[in-house]
Amino acid sequence: MAFSLLTLAALPAQALDLQGHRGTRGLAPENTLPAFERALEIGVTTLELDIGVTADNVVVISHNPSLDPAITRDTSGHWLGAKGPSIRSLTLAQLQTYDVGRINPDSSYARTFATQQPRDGTRIPTLAALFARVKELGASEVRFNIETKISPSQPEETVNPERMVRALLNVVREAGMLQRVTIQSFDWRTLQIVQGFEPGVPTVYLSIQTASSDNIRDGAWTAGFRMADHGSVPRMVKAAGGAVWSPNQGALTEALLKEAQGLGLKVIPWTVNNPSDMDRLIGWGVDGLISDYPDRLRDAARQRGLPLPKGLKN
Repeated sequence: MAFSLLTLAALPAQALDLQGHRGTRGLAPENTLPAFERALEIGVTTLELDIGVTADNVVVISHNPSLDPAITRDTSGHWLGAKGPSIRSLTLAQLQTYDVGRINPDSSYARTFATQQPRDGTRIPTLAALFARVKELGASEVRFNIETKISPSQPEETVNPERMVRALLNVVREAGMLQRVTIQSFDWRTLQIVQGFEPGVPTVYLSIQTASSDNIRDGAWTAGFRMADHGSVPRMVKAAGGAVWSPNQGALTEALLKEAQGLGLKVIPWTVNNPSDMDRLIGWGVDGLISDYPDRLRDAARQRGLPLPKGLKN
């Protein structure tokens, strides 16, 4: 028994997948090249991001299907007064006339992310531009967790699921990044399409279960997979062919974590910003965490003695 304990103690600690949410939303304008570069400087395993498709079929990085008035200024420098036009209705040239380099200081969003440093003049980037920038910086090991922003309840806001997946995979292939991406979505239809087109690309099944939002309750979001047929969300994800289950942190229990891992799934909760929550979830044995503050996440992992990815300036 003593020999076995010594052997286990000598084994390296399991690496945690440190994912910078929208780059590093807590520190730099979300889903922009400055945010991704800041995350790489800090040192993350994975850049988490969201995509949409423009009117001229260009894949761009944006969380909202339409321009968000909390972070968007027009060519005159004025904040949008309401939800802006949809990304699918604009060409890339039109889209890049908008400035997304800071949060509107009068918005509640600004109070949530008071530590975010503005970068005036920043534009919504293309996915291809991010891949090119990562290559220029020599970040050869970082991965990309790419979310398709699409809703079965608002089909008019985006291109259809197959067109979105085809456009996304074309950019990934052209950049030679098939081995470095996962594709995630709350709308599991897109993940089923990914699995058909590129079975080697891991799919990440996002779930949210809160008092006000629940994509698991409605089979339209889950591509027809239902709790009643499978008994738990991990079993739904497994039946759907997923590699990763990514629940909102409040819906994850230690029992569900162990169930999912017992099924061969990785479990990576979102969006975890409180250091005490990070420590608790790491203690449970999650495979990774998604955070707006990857610097805090590194500190939590370091305190647990886990290996850390290198930052660009380390």
